[in-house]
Amino acid sequence: MALIEMKTPLVEMDGDEMTRILWQMIREKLILPHVALKSEYYDLSLLNRNDTDDQVTVDAANATKKYGVAVKCATITPNKQRMEEYPQLKKLWPSPNGTIRSILDGTVFRTPILIDAVHPAVRNWKKPITVARHAYGDVYKAVDLHTDEPGECTMTFRGESGRETTLSIQKVDGPAVFQGQHNKEKSIRSFARACFQYALDIKQDLWFSTKDTISKIYDGTFRSIFDEEFEDYRARFDALGLTYFYTLIDDAVARVIRSQGGFIWACKNYDGDVMSDMISTAFGSLAMMTSVLVSPDGCWEYEAAHGTVTKHYYRYLRGEQTSTNPLATIFAWSGALRKRGELDALPELTAFADRLEQASLDTLSAGTMTGDLSALVEPGFSARTVSSAEFLDAVAARL
Repeated sequence: MALIEMKTPLVEMDGDEMTRILWQMIREKLILPHVALKSEYYDLSLLNRNDTDDQVTVDAANATKKYGVAVKCATITPNKQRMEEYPQLKKLWPSPNGTIRSILDGTVFRTPILIDAVHPAVRNWKKPITVARHAYGDVYKAVDLHTDEPGECTMTFRGESGRETTLSIQKVDGPAVFQGQHNKEKSIRSFARACFQYALDIKQDLWFSTKDTISKIYDGTFRSIFDEEFEDYRARFDALGLTYFYTLIDDAVARVIRSQGGFIWACKNYDGDVMSDMISTAFGSLAMMTSVLVSPDGCWEYEAAHGTVTKHYYRYLRGEQTSTNPLATIFAWSGALRKRGELDALPELTAFADRLEQASLDTLSAGTMTGDLSALVEPGFSARTVSSAEFLDAVAARL
């Protein structure tokens, strides 16, 4: 059978550990037998980021701006433990996701993949909950300081006009840690617009939450910008019968748990990071959460929402069978191929992406599952636990 042709390359960002192994399996078993893949490849593994002084991450983000569509594998963000594990590291390199998000100035939308055999841990959830995560600033662009003596930490803003404003953060009587973070009004407005537009596109209500009762200026600015931007969307929301409302993050958590799902929950950067993991786990598995970064100028970057699955990787290196769930990574590929097909008017490529997802879901519905899901199926459902390679072979056979 002739391979499906592509017009424009997509940006392919390879990653680390077990997800890197799955990445190659998915390419070889599910993509290359059907698609004449055009991709501009970037190796975002930790050691290559180290070798290139992280320039490869910047290059991959700029390539995404050039071509408009990217697919990304999970990557390591090093911490102190990773520095010991990889002694050749020159420094604690920043999160590649954070770097890419900053360059693209996009919003991350994360949505769980539902299957009938696994019911959510929250029994009243009936529909997916999409988390819209602001993708710039806050703790991910923060600077940290550790001090070992009594003293005072201050924060100073020096404007181009020469005017200075200084605030006292805290006087301390001994060792302490400090952190300074920021955000930009332009990015917050892009975040708000992306959320409102996405809600209109998928016809779902939008919730937004911060902690403006405590962070009156920082979080309060987020709330006021959302209120201002909503005025441009209010009539379209009303026409579709959609609702936008703001509430405190603690109230939002309670509302989410009591809800039936089927809405978008917009969160600041860290809140969205944590809450999307909580929601994906409650729906079944971290490996069942899709993630797409959407930039204001129409770039799309697809990835799995989970990490590099380190424990399975070391078992793999010992020659042991692993049962790592590849579904979110499969859906990252299908999402990128579908968007590439839509932008380039290639219905065959778009249809292939649909078939790839359906073949994956049908394999799960038939009871062939990785261990994370087979342990969660409803009583009476017959599930067979298989390795990652066996699961991908079963999907390939259906495809």
